[in-house]
Parts: sequence; C-alpha cells; structure tokens
Amino acid sequence: MSGTTSAVERSATRKVFWRIVPYCFVLYVISYLDRANIGYAALQMNKELALTSEAFGFAPGIFFIGYFLFEVPSNVALNKYGARIWISRILITWGLVAVGTAFVQTATQLYILRFLLGVAEAGFFPGIIIYLTYWFRAKEQATTVALFTAAIPVSYLLGAPLSTWIMDHGSGFGLSGWRWMLLLEGAPAVLAGVVNYFIMTDRPEQAKWLTAEERDWLSGELRRDHEARTNVEHLGVIAAITNPKVLFLSAIYFIYQVGNLGIGLWMPQIIKGFAGSLTNFEVGLVAMFPYAFATVAMVLWSRNSDRTGERQKHSAFPLLCAAVALALTGLVLQPVIAMALISFALAGLYAFKSPFWSLPGLFLSRSTAAVSIAAINSIGNLGGFVGPYTIGVIKDWAGGAYGGLLFLSGLLFISFLMTLLARMENTLATRAEPAEARA
Repeated sequence: MSGTTSAVERSATRKVFWRIVPYCFVLYVISYLDRANIGYAALQMNKELALTSEAFGFAPGIFFIGYFLFEVPSNVALNKYGARIWISRILITWGLVAVGTAFVQTATQLYILRFLLGVAEAGFFPGIIIYLTYWFRAKEQATTVALFTAAIPVSYLLGAPLSTWIMDHGSGFGLSGWRWMLLLEGAPAVLAGVVNYFIMTDRPEQAKWLTAEERDWLSGELRRDHEARTNVEHLGVIAAITNPKVLFLSAIYFIYQVGNLGIGLWMPQIIKGFAGSLTNFEVGLVAMFPYAFATVAMVLWSRNSDRTGERQKHSAFPLLCAAVALALTGLVLQPVIAMALISFALAGLYAFKSPFWSLPGLFLSRSTAAVSIAAINSIGNLGGFVGPYTIGVIKDWAGGAYGGLLFLSGLLFISFLMTLLARMENTLATRAEPAEARA
C-alpha cells in the first residue's frame, strides 16, 4: 500500500506543480510588467509630459491608493465567485487600463489611469497566494510562493531589456517609444484573462487532469494538513482585518514596501545617474543583474525556510541585509560597487517575501487568512505610494537619490526589528500524529 501511495503522491504533486506554478508565474510576470514598466517609461515620459521628480514619484504611487481601496473587496469577491472567474476579470480589466495609459497626454490623465490600474489589479496577488494553499501543503508553501513571486524580479529581469528596447525602437502612428512600450506590454493581460477563464481549475476536486485516485489523495492530504495545524483562529471579515497580529504584519509590510518599491521604480534613473552616457537599452541590460541575483537568492532562502520549518527569522534577517546594503549604497560613489550593493539589497527584499506570507497561516484558518492576507497586502502596499513619492521629494530637494536610499535603509531596519520581535505562534512543526502512531 505504501508503494502505491508513494507513486500516487509523486504523480499528483508533479502534475499539480507543473500545472499550477508555471502558469501563475507567467500571470504574475504580466502583472508586474504592467505595474513596474512606468519606471522605464520615465526615461522618455517625464520629459514629454513635463513631469518633475516629485510628480513622477506620485504617478506610480497613486496606483497603490486604488489597490488599497479595492483589495479586500476583491478578495471577498474571489471567495464568492471562485478564482477562475474573478482572476479572469482582474486580468482583462487591468490589461485594458494598461493599454489606455499609452494614450495619456497630461500628468492628470496619467494619475487617473494609474489609480484605475490599481483598482483593476487589486486582489490578484493575495488571491493567487490563497489559491496556492488550495493545492499545496504547508510544508511546501514557502518554496511554492517563492517560485511564484520570483516572477517579480524576473519581470524586471525580462522587462528591463524588453521595455527599453521597445522604447528605443518603437515608432509609428504618432506614438513615441514609451507609449508603444505601455501598449504592447499591456495587451497580453487581456489575452491572458480570456485564456484563464477556460484553463484555470478552482479546486483539486474539479481537476479533470488528475486521475480519480490522485484527486482523492490530494484532497485528503490537504484536508489532513489543514486539520493538523493547531491554535488557528477562524474570524469574520472585520475581525480578520482588525486582528492585532494582522495589523502588526500590515505595519511591517507597509514599511517593507516603502523600501522595496521605492528602489524598484527609481532604479532605471539611479542607474542612468551612475553613467549618463548609457542608452535606455543599456540601462535595461545593467538592471538585469541585480534582479538575476535576487531571484536565485529568494528561491534558495525559501527552500531553506521550508526545510527547517522556520518562518519568522527567515522573514526578518533578509530585511537586515537589505537595510545594510542600502545604507552603504548611499555612501558609495563607485558605480560597480553601488550596483553590487543594490543587488544584495534586492536579494534581501525578495528573500523576505515567501516566509513572510507563511506567517498568517501560523495563527489563522485558511478562510480567515484569505481576508487577512488581502488586508495585509492592501495596507502594506500603501508603502508603494510613500516610497516612490518620498524618493522623488528627496531627490528634488537634495539633487540626488542617495538621501532617499539612506531614508529607506532606516525604514527597513525598523521592519527587521518588528519582524524579529513579533510574537507569532509557529505551529508549522506541530503536526498531527499519523493514524498508525495513535493506534
């Protein structure tokens, strides 16, 4: 029997992994391209729309206001209508808004479209995080989430040369390069939304691409895995949002996002400042290296978190690494050393993500965690407004971005202390004994 079970387990987990993770990864790459490509557009757009550094900092930041307002309602709707229908809706609407951004003529129009992009995309990331818990056991979740969220640095890795190449070569119909870039990178989301409606499977019980034996094993294993966790709470929507631990995690994520998105959206202009003679495409090529390093570090760190079953310290210490690296970046003038330090900072920022998103599941039931993760993500992502805008203000005031980097370093150090000292019940290692052991 054990041999049969082992064979079923291997085949089921292999099918689920290759069906779910690469697909969600691709969707998130599309998502982050549409969210982050404004950083590369700024190399041309700021001059064409007459945007100051402060005005540009406001444009990517206002995305997160719309994101904040509609994140929790979007996740409630996802629970009601199912991932297949709701994620398809998210993809199509954000794709249409992203395409529309290519045609803005004023700063005000840009602000409106960026706000609507946040509204349209709200709920996607936490929805996918919860969706993954429907298919993977707790002991696999940090690595699974890492492989999914690796789409963030990979989107920068791919988007850097792609976006800048389109900008340098795109022309026609009276549209400048940055407009073609936004148009061509927004369209895939609409297509993905249509495709998603026909291929996404909501739950293991509905997976026709698994055999009946594999479906039974996976459903039973996930049910036992969920029941094995102790000390979890099941809360209503309001209680899930206002839970003190949830609010504390939200504060940590807010401070983290100030640093994370502040760096990501300003990096093209930071690199350009190191060597003003670089073309847009060369800026994109240079930007690839920090994200390649961060991707590898994130996956390896998350695998270690799954191997040890430890989440809290695996969330905290990458923040310390990022804080120290950013502080040194602000003091170093040599471009090569500065880029190496930015690479370590990004590695810390991305390594934090997967263990952190495992923390709510340590003290909340899965249905409660769905709402709480949306709340943490929406509140935390307000940092995406504060970070880019603050760097813009400091850059205009000080004549450079280094003061902003030092400011972000201090915030990340605070988030490190908060994460390290938080009181989270780590129940991952508390497993129910097998039936044979209890007999």
